[in-house]
Amino acid sequence: MINLYEIEVVSAFEAAHYIRGYAGKCARLHGHNWTVKAIVRGEELDELGMLIDFKILKAELKKVLDTFDHRFLNELETFAAENPTAENLAREIFQQLAASEIFSGSTKLHAIKVHESPNSSVTYHE
Repeated sequence: MINLYEIEVVSAFEAAHYIRGYAGKCARLHGHNWTVKAIVRGEELDELGMLIDFKILKAELKKVLDTFDHRFLNELETFAAENPTAENLAREIFQQLAASEIFSGSTKLHAIKVHESPNSSVTYHE
């Protein structure tokens, strides 16, 4: 039997955007208090009995989110060719965080969940 551990950390940032081509309110400039959950999975614990240190994971997630914090997302190069939707934002955060050197062995980023409001979220995983 394989042991599988899953841990989660949550962070947040504030940013504005609009959705080009959308027929509705979201076509206008507006902002969100975005909440982001990073979910990590793995099979092996370290010598301390941890999959990954929460403090390290939180710090890496914060580094990624700081690039979006208090920004107008449509102006970022990342979203020059596509709308800064919650879906595209989740994928971008996933790809940036997954590239971090904090992951090794069986410990991998499993998913990123982005809430643009308390009642609306998207989950991205590869």
